[in-house]
Amino acid sequence: MSGTYNYTVVRQFAVMTIVWGLVGMLVGVVIAAQLTWPALNFDVPWLSYGRLRPLHTNAVIFAFGGSALFATSYYVVQRTCHVRLFGDRLAAFTFWGWQTVIVLAAVTLPLGITQGKEYAELEWPIDLLIAVVWIAYAVVFIGTIARRRVRHIYVANWFFAAFILAVALLHVVNSAVIPVGLWKSYPLYAGVQDAMVQWWYGHNAVGFFLTAGFLGIMYYFVPKQAGRPIYSYRLSVVHFWSLVFTYMWAGPHHLHYTALPDWAQSLGMVMSVILLAPSWGGMINGIMTLSGAWEKLRTDPVLRFLIVSVSFYGMATFEGPMMSIKTVNALSHYTDWTIGHVHSGALGWVAFVSIGAMYYLVPRLFGRELHSLKLVEVHFWISTVGIVLYITSMWVAGIMQGLMWRAVNDDGTLTYSFIESVEAMHPFYIIRFLGGALFLAGMAVMAWNLWKSVRGARTSEAAIPAPAH
Repeated sequence: MSGTYNYTVVRQFAVMTIVWGLVGMLVGVVIAAQLTWPALNFDVPWLSYGRLRPLHTNAVIFAFGGSALFATSYYVVQRTCHVRLFGDRLAAFTFWGWQTVIVLAAVTLPLGITQGKEYAELEWPIDLLIAVVWIAYAVVFIGTIARRRVRHIYVANWFFAAFILAVALLHVVNSAVIPVGLWKSYPLYAGVQDAMVQWWYGHNAVGFFLTAGFLGIMYYFVPKQAGRPIYSYRLSVVHFWSLVFTYMWAGPHHLHYTALPDWAQSLGMVMSVILLAPSWGGMINGIMTLSGAWEKLRTDPVLRFLIVSVSFYGMATFEGPMMSIKTVNALSHYTDWTIGHVHSGALGWVAFVSIGAMYYLVPRLFGRELHSLKLVEVHFWISTVGIVLYITSMWVAGIMQGLMWRAVNDDGTLTYSFIESVEAMHPFYIIRFLGGALFLAGMAVMAWNLWKSVRGARTSEAAIPAPAH
């Protein structure tokens, strides 16, 4: 049975997950260094922070994260449905099409070709290609489910399917533009409506691309690596439906104290707070899967990546609803606290669960033993220290920023000038740079370890065990 599966496209996406992870995080370390030592821009326009920052976010989210989602979803849907991927050529097209999108982004963004919209910077010709690739992805994934040999649809596939369909909807609506040239367009919406559509898209890019998709990874790879069934299947179903309903409404919390009508801001805040319940239900479900097998954390660093990622998911999904409350947001908005929050989710949740999945997948896909479990251990501790340095420095810096910006003298004048708040950030920016550099070093250790694994001797047993849930 295992020989009938299409693992070629899974291997391709798994390899590019690691490649783009290194590239995206390297650019992140470069721009962290630029914020700390501005001369590192070298007065070269395409090396400026404003050009490289969207390149970093697109590379980490869509190149690294996207490749991880393609690889894992294609693997999981075949394993749990007991059928080969629907449409081998279409699956191959999704790989080459997605890599083309990434390369086009890597060329256009440093050149300053951008729509200037968060997570949606790419211009309309690339947006059209994304839509075509994504529709092909939906056809392959849902087509595979439709021809499954088992009646049941495992919960990971529900999360993957929701992520695919929601991202298609978000991308098409938010990318509606009026082209005025090959690389220039204007949004179909204007003013506050454009901002509302953008943050409906932007927060749901977090909610579906960076949450629902990676929850699909959690629901398959945590039980697999732990050798335990998911803690509560009923809770996973409740988690799914409550999450996909509630997330869609949370976007307005990015627009507190703006021209957006107050009722819309309040609706976004309320829905964000409600999101805490399904998010923590999913976190508890993932962590409690280890119930009765906690001792495995001492000896299995791959499982440690997966479980710690779920812990970071819980932390980030507590912090997000808290920061959406208007009184908290009055302090946190526009500060580096938001940067700390984003990276606790991006590095601690998204990157860690992807790394755990790659350590599980690559040896099986290539029929090799993992080169060194000790190097996985080294990777785990380097990366964990890096995340802690990064997010704690940004929490302290952000809260300090917020307090300095709103401090006033008895006569009502500002206590601090803006440049004084910038100067106060400098030590924390150095710590952030060091944290990012450590995380990048961990990725390099992973790349070396998996490269040596793929080049090593074949395992004596079959590369991938017989199909099972």
